Amino acid sequence: MKTDVVNQTSQEGVRVKIQRFGRFLSGMVMPNIGAFIAWGLITALFIPTGWVPNEKLSSLVGPMILYLLPLLIGYTGGKLVSGIRGGVIGAVATMGVVVGVDIPMFIGAMIMGPLGGYVIKKFDKAIEGKIPEGFEMLINNFSAGIMGMVLAILAYLGIGPLVLGLNNALKAGVEVIVNAGLLPLASLFIEPGKILFLNNAINHGVLSPLGLQEAKEIGKSIFFLLETNPGPGLGILLAYWVFSKGMSKQSAPGAIIIHFLGGIHEIYFPYVLMKPILVLAVIAGGASGVFTFSILGAGLVATPSPGSIFALLAMTPKGGFIPVILGVIVSATVSFLVASFFIKRSGTEEDLDKAKERVKELKNKKEDKKVEIKKADNVNKIVFACDAGMGSSAMGASRLRNRINKNGLDIEVVNSSIEEIPSDADIVISHKSLTERAKVVAPNAEHISIDDFINSPVYDELISKLKRNKGGETDNTDKKESDNNVLKKENIKLQLESVDKYEAIKIAGQLLVDGGYVSSDYIDDMKEREEKLTTYIGKGIAIPHGTESSKENVNKSGIVVLQFPNGVDFGDGNTAYLVIGIAGKGKEHLQILSNLATVLDDNDIVQKLVKTNNVDTVYEVFTSN
Repeated sequence: MKTDVVNQTSQEGVRVKIQRFGRFLSGMVMPNIGAFIAWGLITALFIPTGWVPNEKLSSLVGPMILYLLPLLIGYTGGKLVSGIRGGVIGAVATMGVVVGVDIPMFIGAMIMGPLGGYVIKKFDKAIEGKIPEGFEMLINNFSAGIMGMVLAILAYLGIGPLVLGLNNALKAGVEVIVNAGLLPLASLFIEPGKILFLNNAINHGVLSPLGLQEAKEIGKSIFFLLETNPGPGLGILLAYWVFSKGMSKQSAPGAIIIHFLGGIHEIYFPYVLMKPILVLAVIAGGASGVFTFSILGAGLVATPSPGSIFALLAMTPKGGFIPVILGVIVSATVSFLVASFFIKRSGTEEDLDKAKERVKELKNKKEDKKVEIKKADNVNKIVFACDAGMGSSAMGASRLRNRINKNGLDIEVVNSSIEEIPSDADIVISHKSLTERAKVVAPNAEHISIDDFINSPVYDELISKLKRNKGGETDNTDKKESDNNVLKKENIKLQLESVDKYEAIKIAGQLLVDGGYVSSDYIDDMKEREEKLTTYIGKGIAIPHGTESSKENVNKSGIVVLQFPNGVDFGDGNTAYLVIGIAGKGKEHLQILSNLATVLDDNDIVQKLVKTNNVDTVYEVFTSN
C-alpha cells in the first residue's frame, strides 16, 4: 500500500513537471504568435501556390522562418528567465544555432534562449554589489557582449549540429509513421494529453517545430492540425447539449461558443471528466479527423492561434478549405456519436461543479486563498496577466469587468502578457505560477494569485472589498447604510393615481429631496432635462434625471421608484407605468443608468414591477443586482 502511494506521488510529480515545462514552452511561443500569423499570411498569399503569387514578396518567407521567428523565440525565452538583458543574450545565443542550417531552428531557439537568460542571470547575481562605482555600464555591456559571443560560438559549433541531428531523427521517425498511415494513432496521446493539460508540451515542444519545417518545404503541414482541431471538443459539447439535462445541458451552448469560436480548449475538459469514459469519444474524434486530414491532404501554413475554427481557416492555404473543414466536421461528428451513446446510456445527471474541481486538481490547484487588498481605496486599473496576454486572462478580465460595471465601480479592467503589464496598474491578477514574474515587472502594484481565471472565488471578495473601500470609507456598517443606501423602501411608491408627466417628475424629485439625495433645485433640473429630450426609455419605463450642469445640486447618489398602474403619458404615444427618478454623484450618474438598464432588460421583471403591490418585491429586484 505504501509503495502504491509513493508511486502515485512520483507520477503526479512527473505530470506537474511536464505541465510546467509545457507552460514555459508556451510562454516562449504565445507572445510571438502574431509574428507566426504574419509569416503564415505572407506564405499563404505570395508563394507560387498562394492566393496572389508574387515572386518579390514571397522572398520574405524564407528569412522570416529561418531567422526572425527563431530569434524572437530565443529572445522571449531569455527574457522569461532574466528580463530584457536575458532576452538580448538569448537572441545572440540563438543566432549560433540558426546560422549554417537550412531548417527552422525552433528547438534550438527553445534551448539557447533560456540558456542565455540563465547564464547572464547567474553572472549578474555573482557580481552583485562588487562592481566599482562608475564602472557599472562598462561591465554590464562587456559582460553581455562576451557571454553572447561565447554562447553563440558554442551553439554554432556544438549545440546546433546536435539539434540538427535530433531534428533529422525526429523527422525520419515521423515520416515512417506518416508513410505507414499510422498518424491517426497520435490521437491516443494527444487527446488525453489535452485533458491532462499537457497540450502545451505536445504542441509547442513537438508538433509546431515539425510543422514549421514541413511548411517551409511544401507550404503547409498537417502537424498544425493535430492538437488544435476543435472538432473532438465540439462533439462532446454538442452531445451534452442534445442528450444531457440540468446544468450541463444549459451550460453547453455557451461552452461551445468559447471553445469552437474562441479556441479555449479548457472549457470542455470538465464535461469529459464528468464521464471519464468520454475520453474514448475525443480519441475517436481526433483519430477520425486526422485520418480525414491525411487522405484529403489537409494542412495549415502556420500554427493557429490558439485553435478556434476562425484561426484554422485563417491559416489554411489556397485550395485547402474543404479538406480542413471536412476534417473538423468528421471529428466533431464521430466524437458526438460516441459521446451521445455514453451520455444517453448513463441516464443520470453528473455534477458539473465536481468535474470542474477535478480539472483544478489535474492542474495541481488548491482553493484560492483569502485575498487582502491594501489599495482598495484608490484603485483605478486592474490588470489580468498571463503568458501571452490572451485566452484565459482575457476571459478573466471580461468577467471581472462585467462585475465591476454592474456594481457601479469606476475602475478600468484590462488584460496583458506578464512582460507587458502597464506601469500604472494598481492590482495585478495572475495565475499563482506566474505571480513572481508579475511582481518583477510591476513591483509597485498589489498582486493577487489565483488558480482559475474563469471561476475564481477571489472575484466575489475583491468586488466586495472594492465596494466597501470605495472613496476610502471604513467598514462601519451603520455609516454605509446611512450614507450609501441608494434605494430606501420608503422611496418606493406603488399603486399611484395617474398624473401629468411633469407632476410625476415633481413627485419623484421631491422624494429625492426628502431623502437628502439632492437640493430642491434638482427638481427644476429634472423638468428641464425632460423638456430637452424625453426620459422615456421604452417598455413602459421613464427615468427622469437632471442635466449635466445639475451635478452641483446632487448630495449623494440615490433612486426612487414610482408605480402608476394606469400609466403616465410621456408624449408621442408613450405611456410609462414605472417612473424611476435618479440622482448620481459625479460619474455615478451614468453608472446608475447602466445598472438600471441591465435590471430592466428582462421583460418578465418589468411586468412584475408594474403589477406588484408589494414594496419588498420591488426593493429586492433593485438591490439584488
